[in-house]
Amino acid sequence: MLNDIHIGIDLGGTNMRGGILEDTALSGVLSQRVKYGGYKEEVLEDLFLMVDRLSAGRQLASIGIGVPRLVDADKGMVYDVVNIPSWKELALKKIIQDRYHLPVYINNDANCFALAEFYYGKGSGYDSMIGLTIGTGLGSGIILGKKLYNGRNGGAGEFGMADYLDHNYEYYASGQFFSNVYKISGEHVFNAAIAGDPAAIRMYEEMGMHLGNAIKMILYSLDAELFVLGGSVIAGYQWFGPAMWKQLQSFAFSNALKHLKIEVSELQHAGIMGAASLYRQHLITGKHAGRASSL
Repeated sequence: MLNDIHIGIDLGGTNMRGGILEDTALSGVLSQRVKYGGYKEEVLEDLFLMVDRLSAGRQLASIGIGVPRLVDADKGMVYDVVNIPSWKELALKKIIQDRYHLPVYINNDANCFALAEFYYGKGSGYDSMIGLTIGTGLGSGIILGKKLYNGRNGGAGEFGMADYLDHNYEYYASGQFFSNVYKISGEHVFNAAIAGDPAAIRMYEEMGMHLGNAIKMILYSLDAELFVLGGSVIAGYQWFGPAMWKQLQSFAFSNALKHLKIEVSELQHAGIMGAASLYRQHLITGKHAGRASSL
């Protein structure tokens, strides 16, 4: 492809961030607040404005967008987008393509994180990996045989929704843990842990134990080579990481555990880079990172 300039948009629940990916270099990063509760057209206008600013004076190859909710990547439909109630069912791909007359790729934001790590981060050189985003929720993207796997209905990797104890894994193995169990904000716990508060450190250790159980569940389902952890909660890895690994020691298949690697993301703007890289999966699979096809 002669023109290798791609826009990536990470449409988070609070902020919309975008940038230009040229080869492996990200530039021109922009950020703005998402209008919570805004009309469909209001949020779209903000998205158009960001794309317009990023595309000015450039000949683009594609636009990729990561969205925090269920996505039909083949059709480019998004459903029940976090913090944008008006986007209950939106043909986002068609809307963007009709305006900019470029190939457009839409996927879940955790899938975009996994793609970024696979192409540019800790997942480089692996055949299979799981990208876990540990923030206000527990999201994940699945790479199998060097391809992003969405599943039949776009819901593959929603491990946080699986039943666990009296709720689900997301309730205990994400930033929700602190407010759900201890009625305290994750930011408060983080600041207290930095100050050496033993109670805050114990909270992180407890969350790490639950995260270890979540990773075991994923390992029993998908024997991946590598997990890459991202999201805001990884700032506390020094406190929850050892407890996570300790819990993993009860995994039934000790040989698999010996070869397991768990890394912490070091990429900045992984969501943007992954969204801008969605075109690469389309080149490999001939579709929007759906079911398997041969390389």
